[in-house]
Order: sequence, then C-alpha cells, then structure tokens
Amino acid sequence: MAGFEQYGKPRQVENGLTARSARGDIGEQWWSRRFIGVLESFALGTRLTRGRAYARKGQVVSLEVGPGVVTAQVQGSRVTPYRVRIGLKKFTRLVWAKVEVVLAEQALFSAQLLAGEFPRELEPVFAQAGAPLFPGRLADLDLACTCPDGAVPCKHIAAVFYLLAERFDDDPFLVLLWRGRDREVLLDQLRELRGDEELPEPVGEVTDEPRATASPVLGAALALTESDLAPVVTGRKRAKPGPPGGDAVIFWTAGQLLPMPSHPELPVDLLLRQLPVPGSALGGAPLVDDLAGLYQAMTDRD
Repeated sequence: MAGFEQYGKPRQVENGLTARSARGDIGEQWWSRRFIGVLESFALGTRLTRGRAYARKGQVVSLEVGPGVVTAQVQGSRVTPYRVRIGLKKFTRLVWAKVEVVLAEQALFSAQLLAGEFPRELEPVFAQAGAPLFPGRLADLDLACTCPDGAVPCKHIAAVFYLLAERFDDDPFLVLLWRGRDREVLLDQLRELRGDEELPEPVGEVTDEPRATASPVLGAALALTESDLAPVVTGRKRAKPGPPGGDAVIFWTAGQLLPMPSHPELPVDLLLRQLPVPGSALGGAPLVDDLAGLYQAMTDRD
C-alpha cells in the first residue's frame, strides 16, 4: 500500500489551494523566504520537489494557522485526504513581555507594525529575547501526516510548507500568531505600553485657559513659535526671539532624532499619527497639525 501512494497518481482536487508561483521560488517577502529556507535546509530531495508540485497543482485542500500549530488536509492518491500537522512551540508570556517592551520603546517599529509592515529588525529582537522567531532545525518542529510514507517530513508536509509561505506573504502577522500572539492582542499591548490614549484633563474647575505654572514649561508648541520654522509651518509670526542657544534651540536639538520611515510610499508623518493627542495645556490637536506641517516642511527642504 505504501508503494501505491509513493508512485500512484494523486486524485484531482476541485477548488484546492494553489500556489501563485507557477515556477521558480515560492515566497516573495523576506520572512516567507526565511521560512522556506528552513524547509530547504532539511535536504528532503525528491520529497521537496514533489511537495512543491503538489502545492502548485492544488492538492492542498485546507490550511489553518493557529497558536502553536498549523493544520491542513492534502489530497493524495487515496480517497480520503491526509491530515497534516506542523507544530511549533509557542513563546511564553515572559518572552512576549520582553519583546513587546522592546518594540514599544522603538517608535519606528511600532509605527511599522501598526501600518501592517513587518520590519527585518523583528528577527534580532526575538533572538535577543532568547526566542528565535523562525525554527532553525527539524527538531524545532512537531511534524505529523496520516499518509503511509514513513519519511518525515513527507511530500504532503512539504506542500503545506510552500502554501504556508504564501500565506505569510499575504499576512506576516500569521508568523506571530503561530508563535502564540494574535495581531490585535499584540497591537493593543504596544498601544498600552506606549500610552497611546488621550491624556486626562486636569481635575478641578473646567476652563479653556491653560493652568498657570510657576515657570514656563518648554513644550513643542512653545518651541515652534520660537523657531525660525514657525512662519513656514504655522503661518503665525515668530514670537519675541530669545537669546542664542535658548530654550527653543535646546528643545529641537536635545537627543538623537528617530529615523524617518525608509519607505517612500509611507506618509512622512507616519510616526506622528501613532502618538496620542496631547492635552490642551500642551497645545492639543492644533499642536499635532503644526507638527504635521513641520514634518512636511522638513521633507520639502531635503
């Protein structure tokens, strides 16, 4: 019977899952290619070739990704499709906590994830937390198939690997789901850690006037009005100039600036959009509008 499956012609499948790639490599993005590299490192020989042919022919009937496990059905030469299981250990709560703190501290990473991007820097972040994002060896995976082929992984498992890579192309967050973290849960955690919520208004008498302070508080709104960019950004006249090297200069030169998004198709104020709207004492929504203009002005000057 094993010999029949090994050399028998697989049954044709209607509406099977078919790989988009008709020839050459399967997987377009860096993360899916990284994943396929794991499969190809197992030296499967003809099983790899036949698995790729199964994926392109549409022999995979179903494929589901869940925390710690991928399940699929693959049609072979028998009437009943074979059941495939690819298990991968979920990360612990401690690992996810470490990773989420690092991601939340890096505004660019958070902005890219919130925009549906999957930056390459994610892989070293997980590695530094002691939890490599991708399996590095066959022993990291729990592989099973109901086919009579004694070799593991078999061509049915290989076919699922290829289709899974294309799923990762379409939705890179499935990689994280496989490791145990749902997309929305992750993004909510990042928002919470970064404090992306409306700042509470001061308790006490409600007034449109900002609270008096013993000394001026240096904020972005004040720095904007004192800088040479104020007429360009806000359309307002520059306030009385301070001494050279004063507060406005200190505000704009303190610390290292975060890098701008490297993707030209992304909005120049993408990072700004991820920040909470400040309270009225700091300038409120008008301050956000002024800063957006500043981002654009800086871009136009490049």
